[in-house]
Amino acid sequence: QVQLVESGGGLVQAGGSLRLSCAASGGTTFCVTIIGWYRQAPGKQRELVADISREGKSDYTDAVKGRFTISRDKAKNTVYLQMNSLKPEDTATYYCNAETIFYGLEFWGKGNLVTVSS
Repeated sequence: QVQLVESGGGLVQAGGSLRLSCAASGGTTFCVTIIGWYRQAPGKQRELVADISREGKSDYTDAVKGRFTISRDKAKNTVYLQMNSLKPEDTATYYCNAETIFYGLEFWGKGNLVTVSS
């Protein structure tokens, strides 16, 4: 099992910044290959925002490129999402996801609300 605990969400004005953290724990964290941040806005489908492999390779959805940065601290088993130049359309619940070496086995955090006011 892998437990994912997100933190760092909240309310910010447009143009502001927030940093989300996803701390992984549990006896099988060594099985984790990719950690990603997803978001889901009211009435919309959950979408991948950014992810990072354990080798450090990162990828972003077009909507956040140049504004968001994902990073990984292996020693702390924590992944960060630095969000700059936030827009109202970034408002959503952000979820941390961990994929593993076992096909189909993945874990989710409980979600963290980010609200960007205009």
